[in-house]
Amino acid sequence: MARFESFVVFAEMRTGSNFLEANINALDGVTCHGEAFNPNFAGYPNKDAVLGMTRDARDADPHALLDLVRSAPGLNGFRYFNSHDGRVFDAIMDDPACAKIILSRNPIESYASWKIAKATGQWKLTDVKRLREDTVTFDSAEFERHLEKIQKFQLRLLGRLQRSGQTAFYLDYEDLQDVDVMNGLARFLGVDARLEELDRSLKKQNPKTMAEKIENFDEMEATLARIDRFNLNRTPNFEPRRGPSVPSFCAAPETGLLYLPLRAGPERAVRTWLAALDDAPPDALRSGFSQTSLRDWKRSHPGHRSFTVLRHPVARAHAAFCDKILATGAGSYVGIRKLLVQTFKVALPPTYPDDAYDAAAHRAAFLGYLKFVKANLGGQTGVRVDSHWATQANAVQGFAEFAVPDLVLREATLEDDLAILAAQIGKEMMPQVGETDPHRALLRSIYDQDVEAAVREVYQRDYDAFGFGDYV
Repeated sequence: MARFESFVVFAEMRTGSNFLEANINALDGVTCHGEAFNPNFAGYPNKDAVLGMTRDARDADPHALLDLVRSAPGLNGFRYFNSHDGRVFDAIMDDPACAKIILSRNPIESYASWKIAKATGQWKLTDVKRLREDTVTFDSAEFERHLEKIQKFQLRLLGRLQRSGQTAFYLDYEDLQDVDVMNGLARFLGVDARLEELDRSLKKQNPKTMAEKIENFDEMEATLARIDRFNLNRTPNFEPRRGPSVPSFCAAPETGLLYLPLRAGPERAVRTWLAALDDAPPDALRSGFSQTSLRDWKRSHPGHRSFTVLRHPVARAHAAFCDKILATGAGSYVGIRKLLVQTFKVALPPTYPDDAYDAAAHRAAFLGYLKFVKANLGGQTGVRVDSHWATQANAVQGFAEFAVPDLVLREATLEDDLAILAAQIGKEMMPQVGETDPHRALLRSIYDQDVEAAVREVYQRDYDAFGFGDYV
């Protein structure tokens, strides 16, 4: 009797999962079906079916695809990343007959590889003559987000394995070059097949040293030096890991005031005000905190205060839609935008602004977006729940894991609220609060009770938690 009925490779982008899959597929009777639950394709880019099941059928019933994987001839499996369809995660983890393979890589290596792949457009290499090379700039905040995402998923995997009494076969990126390790994986899977040599069809894309790949190498070293490396060992075979990450928090340049931003809120106006409190520009704000450095900041600022700012759910949903979905420039979610157009049939212009896109079209598109968010928050899509449209109640609850805000302010009364806050920390004068919502006029042109009702249907938790009335 076979030891396992199926298998899953838990990995992330740029960890060597394509190379691992190629060698798994070289084992007789073993098949890895790519990223079977990637919300943007089925198995592989430009493919629309896995084991005969179309992408639409999979999205409608992802558990049916799991059943197909289990029942297919031989031993079958797939690669699963933290951004893949979350609806099947519990079924995968709760199935002891599904072998768990966990592949990890030094996060700074995977980050640099991802940046270079984005810059060159080359995600796989099979012929070294076609190698595209580039150097990239290290972005501290971007790396910390990358690291936090990986850490959270690794901890989630570890916790589920521990609580269910299961174990996994752990692989590091460097292990993939050892044929004996690959054959050890075959033994773990319980198959008789062995490899004589590794599949060499895929070539290493970035063999240079990190100093040769990263333009601002010194800045990268400084960032890595301040990451707490003494809380790293709970996840086997994984490198820099922290507790709750707080890189989005920002503090005034001198004053003991800390802002905990809620995404899709009045962040720009609050950041500008916070810096001006010390007669400084916004780029003078202190940010990029780690858990340790934030504790140090608090100790060095006795009497400090922290705050966050709520936004009405209608205005916040509209801001998230405008900034992340309607917009097509830097910072917008191009992949999710495409999904909304193709799957949710939201009529969006190819680019924005667009003269043909009028108020009626904007209202219809916004209502279509709200249907997507409702499904997303309800666990009915394969797309991640992004912080820009997650509930504010959930975000504030998340703050409490490390830093409970002293004050929860509101955009509608922000100038008065900030005046009280400034007085509490001894400021006799405070700067003026600028425009908090650049999309206000556009929202007012489409707002009615149908829009209000649609938002309430999605964000009733926020209405209940914070006592919001209708948007005015």
